Amino acid sequence: MIKVIDEERFYCDGELLDCGQLEAKGIKACDGTIANSILLAHNYSDSNKKLKLKFDAMASHDITYVGIIQSARASGLKEFPLPYVLTNCHNSLCAVGGTINEDDHVFGLSAAKRYGGIYVPANVAVIHSYMRERFAGGGRMILGSDSHTRYGALGTLAIGEGGPELVKQLLGRTYDIDYPRVIAVRLTGSVRKGVGPQDVALALIGKVFESGFVKNAILEFIGDGIDKLSVEYRNGIDVMTTESACLSSVWRTDERVRKYLSVYGRECDYKPLVPENGARYDGAIEIVLDEVEPMIALPFHPSNVYKLADVIEHPYEILSEAEKKGNELLGLKDKSFRLTDKIKDGKVCVSQGVIAGCAGGTYDNLMSVASILKGKSVGNGEFTLNIYPGSQPANAAIAKNGAMSVLLESGAVLKPCFCGPCFGAGDVPCNNGLSIRHTTRNFERREGSKPADGQIASVALMDARSIAATAANGGVLTSALGYDYDDCFEDFTYIPSVYNSRVYDGFGKADSSVELVYGPNITDIPSIQPLKENLAIKLVSVINDPVTTTDELIPSGETSSYRSNPLRLAEFALSRKDPQYVCRSKAVRDGADSLDGVLKSVGLSGDNTTVGTCIFAVKPGDGSAREQAASCQRFLGGCANIAREYATKRYRSNLINWGMLPLLDADTDYRIGDVVIIKNVRDVIIGGESEFDAVRVRDGVCKDIKLSAGALTEAEKQILLDGCLINYYKRG
Repeated sequence: MIKVIDEERFYCDGELLDCGQLEAKGIKACDGTIANSILLAHNYSDSNKKLKLKFDAMASHDITYVGIIQSARASGLKEFPLPYVLTNCHNSLCAVGGTINEDDHVFGLSAAKRYGGIYVPANVAVIHSYMRERFAGGGRMILGSDSHTRYGALGTLAIGEGGPELVKQLLGRTYDIDYPRVIAVRLTGSVRKGVGPQDVALALIGKVFESGFVKNAILEFIGDGIDKLSVEYRNGIDVMTTESACLSSVWRTDERVRKYLSVYGRECDYKPLVPENGARYDGAIEIVLDEVEPMIALPFHPSNVYKLADVIEHPYEILSEAEKKGNELLGLKDKSFRLTDKIKDGKVCVSQGVIAGCAGGTYDNLMSVASILKGKSVGNGEFTLNIYPGSQPANAAIAKNGAMSVLLESGAVLKPCFCGPCFGAGDVPCNNGLSIRHTTRNFERREGSKPADGQIASVALMDARSIAATAANGGVLTSALGYDYDDCFEDFTYIPSVYNSRVYDGFGKADSSVELVYGPNITDIPSIQPLKENLAIKLVSVINDPVTTTDELIPSGETSSYRSNPLRLAEFALSRKDPQYVCRSKAVRDGADSLDGVLKSVGLSGDNTTVGTCIFAVKPGDGSAREQAASCQRFLGGCANIAREYATKRYRSNLINWGMLPLLDADTDYRIGDVVIIKNVRDVIIGGESEFDAVRVRDGVCKDIKLSAGALTEAEKQILLDGCLINYYKRG
């Protein structure tokens, strides 16, 4: 089904050749990938290896745009220099914190008017659906403050990053990155009826995530298998590439892409993209689409992938293993996380189905689900089916052609255009519930679990087609492969007035006379001091899990409403993973837990030493791009992370942009309470040395250790010295 090739391959007329085969054809190797042509067209450096990129457009949602605009204002923002889309699809429900969600929306509209932005009101579209429909196009680059910023199927290299990287673009600066590896993903054959885009995506993620084969690389989709996939099908695969840990993705384009864009009145944004013969790839992945079958990602990661048929045929064996791993991950000695109790008379029964957002709520998915459910009922028992279309144009289309009526008559509930089910703010399952979802993630604690309070639920990822088949079977886990339904449906019809009637487009029309509207929860970013000559950091949390997600560093869901109030949000940092973290951090930050004695023992003082806190985690930063996973640590006095490796480039960048050293240590043992001291830390950073000589102090005993921050650009060095990106810009 999927073959990974960990060596160079070269493109030739749709095929991938090794070096010998290329030479035999008399073709020279070249840097002719699609990714290369787009990257170099956006590069403002004099090097093709050290890239300085500027983007064509940006996008943020209502969890992130307030902080980004506040940071940019503090750094000298006058107006948005590029199209910047502010969508309202994450905090659309005012379920937490009184009026503060809608207060953020009012702030967003006032900012769009003042600085010349594009404002998409709540429930009109989710961020990525809107950007596909209105901004993605051939050869473009788009930056978004959401990790699932992916528009590769339309020929756009899109990257999800933390907010500070968007601030840089708003201030006319560049996105600086070493030229990434490019991995070819060659699709051949045709998918079978009942196999959807989520199935292809999960199969890919399950194959490559654990090995890190595509980490921080660009995936370039080629092969004649693309020809048989609709553009929305491609979009459904593409958006999930984030879960492989790659940097971005891009696809060969064709007439289907031209038609897709023309439907939205944007045929001029089409560009034919194909690699040059001889284009060199750093590796390759071969996917035979005929062999892909319905898949399921069991809790608690999109890479925990099984064939759906295997789970249906051998439920106890597979679910008991997932149950065991889940209890270990959650640290539950009482084994209160349960999956095997979902097996009734040999069948797996789930309590909820959700199809939502940029991954699940596409027009093609909705039409397929309607076809499967036509004339059927989801039942009046425990099982529920909730559907969130990705955009109002998709809603309007299924209303016009009658599919909406089919869905409603089946007992499915249609909800607004909202991203909540992807990050735990919508349709939280009941305690001990199992929800099957065509969304983007199923991380632990993302679905509302609070193990400390005895509340545990879980999410499994599946394709909309098999979710619909399960719904038609009363919640009994069912595969859509071989299911009898009509998979042919009428083409999508776009109704422009849906957007024209509600979206505010102020790009190029900045009006400095417009005052920003502040709600009581929108606060300024706390001041941060520059780095002193030396650094002393106390370990206040030690996480030895194989991977630590950003959801564990700063929980999603109920915390999202406080993202405009940095200090209030910081109170939630690591709250579900290490509930004492905030107290320990504050004690050091506020001086109650003084390090004066330790400093004195090594000949230092607080006058010339930055004193702060640190967490150790084996591999932190998987998942969301949210900068708050780093900034919350910073506002609590955090000065560094120590890790064996960082899960993503974007989390490491977030640490740096908030003035926190992204330290690496291959083997030192760390415990809560250890103090790490780096003398002359400023000099080491300025000198560009790769390692720091440090001392770990434990119970008064000193041990010499070696730490590294990896390669740092000149700008990154200065940001760390200045204490954060805002200080860096203020300094000029």
